Amino acid sequence: RKNYFYPDMPKNYQISQYDKPLCIGGSVEAELEGGTKKVLGVTRIHLEEDVGKNMHFESSSGIDFNRAGTPLMEIVSEPDMGTPEEAFAYLVALKQILLYGNVSDCNLEQGNMRCDVNVSVRPEGQKELGTKIEIKNMNTFKGVFRALKYEIPRQISELEKGGKINQETRRWDDEAGMTFAMRSKEYAHDYRYFPEPDLMPVVISREQVEAWRSQLPELPAKRRERLVSQYGLPEYDAGVLVADKAVADYFEDVAKLSGNAKAASNWVMTDMLRCLSEKEMEIGKVLVSAKALAGLIKLVDGKTLNMPSAREVFAILFEKGGDPEAIVKERGMAQVSDTGALDAMCDKAIADNAKSVADYKAGKAAALQFLVGQVMRQSKGKANPGMVGDILKRKLG
Repeated sequence: RKNYFYPDMPKNYQISQYDKPLCIGGSVEAELEGGTKKVLGVTRIHLEEDVGKNMHFESSSGIDFNRAGTPLMEIVSEPDMGTPEEAFAYLVALKQILLYGNVSDCNLEQGNMRCDVNVSVRPEGQKELGTKIEIKNMNTFKGVFRALKYEIPRQISELEKGGKINQETRRWDDEAGMTFAMRSKEYAHDYRYFPEPDLMPVVISREQVEAWRSQLPELPAKRRERLVSQYGLPEYDAGVLVADKAVADYFEDVAKLSGNAKAASNWVMTDMLRCLSEKEMEIGKVLVSAKALAGLIKLVDGKTLNMPSAREVFAILFEKGGDPEAIVKERGMAQVSDTGALDAMCDKAIADNAKSVADYKAGKAAALQFLVGQVMRQSKGKANPGMVGDILKRKLG
């Protein structure tokens, strides 16, 4: 029992694993900007009771006890992070692992995942850690990043002026962009720890641990490697897709159904993620099924649609859902690949644009693209641009 007189636990103590944690040691590999990786140590993982949520208003305070007493998994990291960027990368990597393991929804707004940050500074070359400050009220990863950007220079400035850092708890005010002192930080002995008399010890066998290990799902790092080797994706693409498990699942479904992994990756990474960002949606709620996007890719690969028309169809699918083939048929969007029809359009473009024809014959390659554009305009965007280019080259040759 961890005893304290603080209003967030009505029974005035909290049950915690403390010195008998479920897990000791381990690490998280975080990917930093530029693709460099850093292994950050984990001290332990233990269970304890969650506490109530304190809310402070102008003239009063309140406590929400709904989550008090529910199990909370606390992951304590080693002091291996030296910059706000490393702390941010650690949290992103940890969240990915928890999501892939189906441990938690990790929704920060709903309080599924939150963190406190311990910060200390020390002169370069000194081995001993400096006095630590704990920062509370971290609701977002960006908030953690901004809090560290403020707190680290604050502590350095205080020490350089000859001041002293006292162990305390501070809160982060995101609007003000500053940390503020809340209370002096307690030491472990202040909590008067003693064994919880109503709970028996839990003994876990090595066989049980290994059985659980065999049930672990594919984790983000392994999945990144597999997407590169199985689908031939660049490492960057694989990293973007794997960042969100649901997005990676969707991509793999599209890739298998379409038979074109690179096209599936391009559509998901550009058009899909852009639309999701604009609408502030999660991929699980989109109306474009994996089968529909795969069908759209097949229409492009089969030369039924050119890319501008395909993007029009995608916009319709995103807004209303449906079958891409039916949309193309209903709206008459199929690409014109009939040689006779394209021949006539190319003849007209050549006849109407004598200057561009002369420029092309004089060696200006860009003039050909202008002529292709004229044919595309005649066809209302339906002409096969590759075929148009070939026919124009032949006629102008």
